[in-house]
Amino acid sequence: MEKIRGFEVAKGWEDKNINLPIRKTKHSAGYDIEAAEDVVISANKNIPTLIKTGIKAYMPNDEYLLLCNRSSNPKKKGLVMANSVGIIDCDYYNNPENDGHIMFAFYNVKDEDITIKKGECIGQGIFQKYYLADNDNAEGERQGGFGSTSK
Repeated sequence: MEKIRGFEVAKGWEDKNINLPIRKTKHSAGYDIEAAEDVVISANKNIPTLIKTGIKAYMPNDEYLLLCNRSSNPKKKGLVMANSVGIIDCDYYNNPENDGHIMFAFYNVKDEDITIKKGECIGQGIFQKYYLADNDNAEGERQGGFGSTSK
């Protein structure tokens, strides 16, 4: 079968019992993404906590993976995504720095620490198509992993 878009376990996580994202209903847009390990997100911390997923995503060159917070996270757990949404570009897959390992960045706005357990759903990924502007001439090549687009 030809690979078009999907998820794989990232290098270094092969023996950690990582579940690949799935949609829970036939009309869901998002694939539920789980935490790869237990993590504590400190209360009112001024820097985001990265939650590892142990997965990476592949897709066509004109698509990206939109990372969104789980709708219940802000109210139930006080977790908000540090960047509101995440963008996983197609060239993040298999990058030499971290193999394309996807992570979510969260702030905890509650007054108590929040524990996320391995296997707990932390967000969703939605594959999206994007379009180029007239006269686009981007020729750069990705050289790194998380947060490397502007380097």
